[in-house]
Amino acid sequence: MKDSQSGPILLTERQGSIARLIMNSPANLNALSNTMLKALQGSLDEIAQNKAIKVVVLSGLGKAFCAGHNLKEMMETKNNTDGGKAGLKDLFDTCKQLMLTIRDMPQPVIAQVHGLAAAAGCQLVASCDLATASENAVFGVNGVNIGLFCSTPMVALTRNIPRKQAFEMLTTGDFISATKALELGLINRVSSEGKLGSETLEFAEKIAAKLSAAVRIGKKAFYKQLEMPISEAYEYTGKVMVENMALQDTQEGISAFLEKRPPKWER
Repeated sequence: MKDSQSGPILLTERQGSIARLIMNSPANLNALSNTMLKALQGSLDEIAQNKAIKVVVLSGLGKAFCAGHNLKEMMETKNNTDGGKAGLKDLFDTCKQLMLTIRDMPQPVIAQVHGLAAAAGCQLVASCDLATASENAVFGVNGVNIGLFCSTPMVALTRNIPRKQAFEMLTTGDFISATKALELGLINRVSSEGKLGSETLEFAEKIAAKLSAAVRIGKKAFYKQLEMPISEAYEYTGKVMVENMALQDTQEGISAFLEKRPPKWER
């Protein structure tokens, strides 16, 4: 990946029904500054309303995927009259909204990770619906090494990997390899660095080829049922299945399967 020091902080590309968002702040390892957070939020808000886009791939330029929050910016906020509390709360609220937007938007979001994914950068990976990584990628919630426990990244991390492994990462500040991240369930696939982009695109295209209405219904139900007791989850998802079955394209898909032919979806 080429290192770029100029242009918009967030680049956007379209490849058919797939949108690519590329963080373009390599000088600070694509840190989640206020500017970066707001750029990501604005782009995802627009994509969420665009039914022609079926999958989003999020990546970064330079040596790293994302190093987390911009510590220099955070320290400058601390110099405000209230000790920076209002500014820092605004930063973390902005970050929280971005992470929730990724979960709540109808399209699946794939993090394409190379190099470093640290602290809030690791949180960003954990907040995406899916993730791929190059063999050289490393993941960590290492704020404890500078005396700042990664409490907000912990929210997404502990919803991805087993609690004891998450707590070890949070309290030691140690990084894990892509292979270990795959083993723990933080990411879905590992590729060689040279093939990461093409294999992630192939992954995205496979999902984009499915009936988008079904994927949208399913993504919403996936996260909602996770927060319910099991009996309530079954009651809710049964209703979702009924809603899904009522779609004309779903009925066409079932008919096509029974008749051993490709479906003719209106999408």
